[in-house]
Amino acid sequence: MQQFSIRDVENLSGIRAHTLRMWEQRHGLRMCKRKESLHRYYDNDDLKYILRIAYLYHNGYRISRIAALSEQEITRLASRRFGNDEYEVIVNQLIEAILDYDHETIDRVLHTSADAMGMERCIEKLIHPFLDKIGLLWITGHVLPAQEHICSNIILQLIVACTQQLPPVTGRSKKVLLFTPENEMHEIPILIVQYLLKKRGVQTSLLGKNVSEETLALCCRQLQPTHLYVHLITNFTRFSAIEYLQKLANTYPQLHIFASGPSFKSNGKLPSQVQLLRSFDEVLQLAENARSIFAE
Repeated sequence: MQQFSIRDVENLSGIRAHTLRMWEQRHGLRMCKRKESLHRYYDNDDLKYILRIAYLYHNGYRISRIAALSEQEITRLASRRFGNDEYEVIVNQLIEAILDYDHETIDRVLHTSADAMGMERCIEKLIHPFLDKIGLLWITGHVLPAQEHICSNIILQLIVACTQQLPPVTGRSKKVLLFTPENEMHEIPILIVQYLLKKRGVQTSLLGKNVSEETLALCCRQLQPTHLYVHLITNFTRFSAIEYLQKLANTYPQLHIFASGPSFKSNGKLPSQVQLLRSFDEVLQLAENARSIFAE
């Protein structure tokens, strides 16, 4: 059973730590446990309870009304989908499943959701928010590597299967080469971008993760791309993230380069052919404008 700090709960629920303390004091909500030192801590069940309360609160329930409900009533209401954000309840179900080591539920919920709403909306409304929360659990040490890997593999296989179901794109003069740099092992972001672009008729080639400079150079010679797309979460290159982009631009001055990921959020000076995508919303905007950006 994991233990979470109040800051962990704040980040995962979207409810500020001060507000959580106030709810306990004013409304008698018992959402945490106490160590011998009297410091608060939260276990898995506490976190799941708070996620349900936060969901109701974000969807218009006053905290005084929530405090009057039993835990069973809170659970029942939190399983409903409200108009303000009908997807938050599903993301919370996925978080609860990962805390319970229930990977079968994650697989079932994601596949059912992709079938019901379409893969693109599933990516935007479920997979991306879920990955964000897994990232918070990961950096705070509340998800084991095995848990994260199993969840990632479920998502990866789903995206790959949906990408393969799209019609093939051939014979286009514009081509995007997607990859992560050497030692960057997170492949899902570029799989998402490949799906979004292929769906809009853009020709792509996926090099995958952990691509060395030598491999990239060989593939550029053979595949003759017009654009590169690179994603970097954790920078293990021998350059700073911005220096890496500058080196790419110098090596491939004829190519337009898209770059996304937390490591590329620096405000350093970028070459003119590099476009930085600073958020997932900007990635979605790139996809929306793909037909004009990659027009023949």
